[in-house]
Amino acid sequence: MTSQDTVTPHDGTLRVLSTGDLAGIGITLTDVVDTVEQAYRTLAAGRSDNPRKLTVKPADGHSVSYAMLGRDGVRNVVAVKTSYKHGLDRGREEQHYYTTLSIYDDVTGLPVAMMDCGRIGSLRTPAASALLARECAGPDARTALVIGTGTQGRLALPFLLTTLPKLERLLLSGTHPAGIAAVRDQLARHFPGREPELVTDLRRAAGQADVIVATAGAHTPAAVEAGWLKPGSVAVLVGHGLAPSTLHRAGRVIATSEAQMRVTGTDLADPDGRLPAVDAELPAVLAGAATARTAPDQRIFAYNSGLVVTDIALGHRFAQLAAEQGLGTEVALWR
Repeated sequence: MTSQDTVTPHDGTLRVLSTGDLAGIGITLTDVVDTVEQAYRTLAAGRSDNPRKLTVKPADGHSVSYAMLGRDGVRNVVAVKTSYKHGLDRGREEQHYYTTLSIYDDVTGLPVAMMDCGRIGSLRTPAASALLARECAGPDARTALVIGTGTQGRLALPFLLTTLPKLERLLLSGTHPAGIAAVRDQLARHFPGREPELVTDLRRAAGQADVIVATAGAHTPAAVEAGWLKPGSVAVLVGHGLAPSTLHRAGRVIATSEAQMRVTGTDLADPDGRLPAVDAELPAVLAGAATARTAPDQRIFAYNSGLVVTDIALGHRFAQLAAEQGLGTEVALWR
């Protein structure tokens, strides 16, 4: 599915979409989930390519950089995503983060767009977590706990309600007043009338939750242990907030990508530097080629590392919407 007439400039110019351009584009949570799910299914069918990401990190750990290349076989586009974060040894307010996505039409050979990938990531990551939760949660799951109120935590509950509409209790563990307020605002925006319960006893909350999504930052003191978890629960790790025991003592391990988990999940390794084997990957689960849960009381650990094919699919969707609305600046970069 390409949209050359509306997305790709025919004179070879590049459409540049800024943070502001993308912020003004409306898109439903269901549209995001469907787009991300389609990207996973296409990858499982062998129609897309998602090579392992490249990582550069200095010895002192003050920054980290990623480069990710992929191809979407449904949209027939190729894209490169770059990600650079600086100030990892400092507080959140002193950190700098820049991420871009460049998309090319693999039918015409023309550039489609280059965009800030911040909003793309802030949507596709909680959408992937919600898909993991949907596939791994038990049929009677009614209580969800989100740990962290940063970028990924703020939309975690709305996306969980999108894929698990039977959730009744929504628990939130966070310490930053602005982040807590943002979580409440996003929930009220997408699901008016729903309110999160702010929890202070993390152990007690974890023991009540059927679904846990841990999105906290690297400096969080939160660390849910395996022994705290309710039988039949699923714990999804996006950032931090789960102790390594939740992985090593899990009844089943699911990941968006085992290869990427072994690159980015090294902080979860045991004293010998080892990580357990992954039982199934999300693309295969969504395609029906693998099963997430195999027993009712199984405690499942799910690792969400993100795959660039989901950024590509969602980025292309935003490029379509931007072109329809005449947003962005066309730059003759190669003239």
